[in-house]
Amino acid sequence: MTSPTATLLVSCPDQRGLVAKLANFIYSHNGNIIHADHHTDFAAGLFLSRLEWQLEGFDLARQEIAPAFAEIAEPLQATWELHFSDAVPRIAIWVSRQDHCLLDLIWRQRAKEFSAEIPLIVSNHRNLKGVAEQFGADFYHIPITKENKVAQEGKQLELLRQYKIDLVVLAKYMQIVTADFIAHFPRIVNIHHSFLPAFAGANPYERAYERGVKIIGATAHYATPELDAGPIIEQDVVRVSHRDEVGDLIRKGKDLERVVLARAVRLHLQNRVLVYGNKTVVFG
Repeated sequence: MTSPTATLLVSCPDQRGLVAKLANFIYSHNGNIIHADHHTDFAAGLFLSRLEWQLEGFDLARQEIAPAFAEIAEPLQATWELHFSDAVPRIAIWVSRQDHCLLDLIWRQRAKEFSAEIPLIVSNHRNLKGVAEQFGADFYHIPITKENKVAQEGKQLELLRQYKIDLVVLAKYMQIVTADFIAHFPRIVNIHHSFLPAFAGANPYERAYERGVKIIGATAHYATPELDAGPIIEQDVVRVSHRDEVGDLIRKGKDLERVVLARAVRLHLQNRVLVYGNKTVVFG
């Protein structure tokens, strides 16, 4: 196994000397930087950075890093996150009736394509209970209606607390998550079956077919109160033709959905995504 690392994600108003100040924090404590990536959004006047360094030989204990860096971050007016590579995130996957994204994520997790635990699967239908049982995840059926949505979301939030969940993945969960829920738990990745902002909302494949498009896509994004409008993490497309029916678009689209969602989840878990406003910087 490689030695554990620490990662800082930083955003702050752009100014001279930022790269040097951040790098010097690590160097001054005997750290060895193994990844450094920076971006400046000149229109927003914002500097964004990802720094990863080896903890072996670093002369600050883990619990000392955040307080020490806070002293540097405060005068820079920076917002920042600190992560450790050997922390194993806990994922809850939410589904409805379709299983292709759920099965793909479970397979990739078991193949160690990303490091995470999947202890919890939540659904508004019972269809995929057998999948959860097969792979040793606890399954909760929480049906949603307009009348019970607030109460049921309260149950969902309690489950996230009970299972100590770090990330919710909406893997074809065909329900809108309310603004109040997102305010309590904002770490939600959703997969949408179109190349956003085209064909947001319901039935995008049918609408794409009616429009006669030559390319369809899939988009993974963070959930926000505005439907299918959150910061985009990952997208991809595939060509279609006049010979393709709606069923062909759905079949091709499902392949994209699997891959795009898996990429987005992996990028999030590797702490490579930095959100600012309604955009993201995705560090390579």
